[in-house]
Amino acid sequence: MRNAAVPLDTDSKTMSGATANLRLVEPSPTAVELASLQGRSRSFFTPAKLEAFVAVAEEGGFSAAARRLCMSQPALSQTISAIERRLGVELFVRSATGVQSTEAGQALLDEARAILARYDQLLPAMARYTGEGGGVIRLGIPYELASEVLCALAKFAVRYPDTRVQPRHLPMVEQLAALRSGQLDASFMVQVPPGPGLDNMLVAREELGVLLSEKLAARLTGVDGVRLDALTGLDWVAFPRSNSPAWYDELAAILRTHGIDVGPADRGDQFPIPSVTFTALSSGNAFALAPRLWAHAIPGAVVWSPLADHPVVRSTWAVWPASSRRRDVCRLITAFEQPTRRQDYSSTAVATSEPCCDQK
Repeated sequence: MRNAAVPLDTDSKTMSGATANLRLVEPSPTAVELASLQGRSRSFFTPAKLEAFVAVAEEGGFSAAARRLCMSQPALSQTISAIERRLGVELFVRSATGVQSTEAGQALLDEARAILARYDQLLPAMARYTGEGGGVIRLGIPYELASEVLCALAKFAVRYPDTRVQPRHLPMVEQLAALRSGQLDASFMVQVPPGPGLDNMLVAREELGVLLSEKLAARLTGVDGVRLDALTGLDWVAFPRSNSPAWYDELAAILRTHGIDVGPADRGDQFPIPSVTFTALSSGNAFALAPRLWAHAIPGAVVWSPLADHPVVRSTWAVWPASSRRRDVCRLITAFEQPTRRQDYSSTAVATSEPCCDQK
């Protein structure tokens, strides 16, 4: 994927514990040093670093930005710290609820967006001469990606190092609009997209289990796991419905049939960051649904258990414009094909080895 192909700088060290709030920021460069700094910055500020900074600024926190970029939170934190040290300014004000851009951070955000906009126009402008696509695949992603999807993206990045995958975390409605307007080249969704003009292929199926506090897990977990009706009276830590309306409604309907009050569907547009989720779970009055191979490390106070009576399966679909003839997008989609999928999911768009390419 994008960050596997263009590694981010991770040579700086982060602080933890009691020293986490201390900031070591180098003094601003003097006029004499400025020319040298500008020369060195040309090689330091790669598109990967600028995209990391923009993601943190736009998401308002490191956890959400790391999910958007499909990278680890520590690596992202190290990258931002390296940028701050290089510039000699503090770009964000950190707090327990997230981050807020400083005046310097806002100025850098405007410049970074302008640079990335021009950078993204470079490779597509050359596509007409190569016939191979733009070299940049703008990929929409949901709030979470299955582990096997992440692995396949990493393998694709190794196999095609000249193709850059640019992930964009968008709600379902915005992904569909971006695909149809040409602002996205492909997407991953946890529901089959409605309407014409788009092809899709099933790329992952995950059986979900339940996350509970240790105390609740000890009381509710049986030989085969936790029964859904045992979760009655607990709060569901859910994702925003706007991210994937059909998937949210499917989950909510399953929970309601087992006597669980799912609460209001309007939860805003922000997916709860892991620290918020784990805090709610640790209180002992909430549960969350997650696959066994979850993207986030589960703390000791929280336990994952399988569901005993009613399997809940989350499917992930690759989606792309039916009119696409880009070979790089074709290779990305093909990277997720397996012989069993061609046989088992014949109703989806898996009829050819290269589903979105001209077969000439």
